[in-house]
Amino acid sequence: MLLDNIALFLKIVEKGSLAAAGREIGLSPTTVSERLAALEAHYGTVLLNRTTRSISLTDEGRTLAEGARGVLGEVEDLDARIRHGAETLSGPIRVSAPVDLGRSIVSDAIAKFTTEHPAISVELSLSDGYTDIVREGFDIALRFGAVADSTLRVRSLGNIPRIVCAAQSYLDTHGTPLRPEDLTDHNCLIMRFGVTLDNVWRFGSGDRGQEVTVRGNKIVNDGSLMRQWALAGHGIILKSELDVAADIREGRLMPLLTEHAPPPPPLQMMFPPGRAQPRRVKALAQELADAVSRKRSRSCVALADGQA
Repeated sequence: MLLDNIALFLKIVEKGSLAAAGREIGLSPTTVSERLAALEAHYGTVLLNRTTRSISLTDEGRTLAEGARGVLGEVEDLDARIRHGAETLSGPIRVSAPVDLGRSIVSDAIAKFTTEHPAISVELSLSDGYTDIVREGFDIALRFGAVADSTLRVRSLGNIPRIVCAAQSYLDTHGTPLRPEDLTDHNCLIMRFGVTLDNVWRFGSGDRGQEVTVRGNKIVNDGSLMRQWALAGHGIILKSELDVAADIREGRLMPLLTEHAPPPPPLQMMFPPGRAQPRRVKALAQELADAVSRKRSRSCVALADGQA
């Protein structure tokens, strides 16, 4: 019963309310409240600060949330090995990924993985903004750039080049920028990552590095939509080569300022803090890493063909 109550506690944290957690697993609000009270009585401390509109973790609640996921994962893994055999992987996995990356590499890898391991279920959440993977209960998250939260476990998937590019129709109408500073005279399509506006584009490195503040008539928090706008000739974009290599190879987008390559940000795979990961999470993480590696190899070939 203790483990069941801990699992319920994590569901409350993930959903943000007792009522939502109850609806998710088919329990009445009264039952959820009683079981949370029993868990707090067991530990002799308050785990959640509750008001009529919101909940928040106490320090003790945060400690429990961070440690419990690993423990419950180990229990689920042990249960699966006993029930289905040591070689069988089963259970749920929650994954967060950027929109473009999620719709291509991640979704394909998940399809392959669940075909090979039919006892596993995967929930994929796509967002280009900041995601609190501990609070929201994700097992794996992929994000570009440095990781601000030092408590997370991180696996680097390499530095991924970013490419300035535009459709030929845009360039025919507005001209081609030859230097980074020429972008100030162009319509640049700008990404928003949560509260951060990605309107300062960096080029080169070291003494030759420079920054250009770009402007445009479209700002969006969806990288896939920004790419579609660029394909339609609406402006210039700065995108990961994983997202646009095929477009460049097929001539749908034209690479720009290739002699002033922006510094490549790292692609990171992040995991919640904890002592151990379930075998199913480790297996999917390796599948995703392999998929990114294969895509990078194909992207290099595509870019070489597109720029030949």
